[in-house]
Amino acid sequence: MTEIEALKEKLLKLYLKAMAQQLEAVLREAREKNLSVAKALHRLAEMELERRWQSAVKLRWEQAKLHDRVTIDQFDFDHHKSRKEQKNRILSLLDLGFVHEHMDVVLIGNPGTGKTFLAKCIATAACNANIKVLFTSAMEMVNHLIAADADRSLLKKLQYYQSPALLVVDEVGYLSLGQQGSSLFFQVISARHQRKSTILTTNLPFADWGKIFDSTTAAAAIADRLVHRSEVLVLEGTSYRRKDI
Repeated sequence: MTEIEALKEKLLKLYLKAMAQQLEAVLREAREKNLSVAKALHRLAEMELERRWQSAVKLRWEQAKLHDRVTIDQFDFDHHKSRKEQKNRILSLLDLGFVHEHMDVVLIGNPGTGKTFLAKCIATAACNANIKVLFTSAMEMVNHLIAADADRSLLKKLQYYQSPALLVVDEVGYLSLGQQGSSLFFQVISARHQRKSTILTTNLPFADWGKIFDSTTAAAAIADRLVHRSEVLVLEGTSYRRKDI
């Protein structure tokens, strides 16, 4: 075994895969360009850091359950004046400052007004920034929690929804969550309040949240936590999906 082969083997044992893979190429470049040992090592370290970053981002995508990778350049700000008027606020959310400040975002509007698309845009940006994200619908989350309660794994499933730095809960308001569902939904939101960030999309204004949750008391408690430190955007107009009809 040559010295280079032995070194590559040791780098692999240290989980320095990129350094092992690029070792010979970088050493060859160093000889050709008369690079110092420090510069060659610096180059290898940069390659390893880039590999680890890409691996981390890939993991964030797998964890997020997003399925779609959408970006803000696909969002038509000219579709309705409410989009134009809130353009700066929308773009500022993509900086992800609200995630670092543990703030929430509530997107309100009728079906097709862009709520889910914007939520996915923000989630996409967060994944690419190596932030742990989870995307779910309200009913999917509640159904999973109810099933977990039945098989005595509720604490583990609650942690699943409480732990991401950014939780996106889509389609709140299309179906009533019932007493148990409302209680479980509240537990998730309450645990995340001021600790993690949540994006919520809903077709109903806060005044109508009593229709979603089991009581006006539960609705008020959930809304109070979400609105306490949040950005609330109301998207108006007709469904964007109907523009070509």
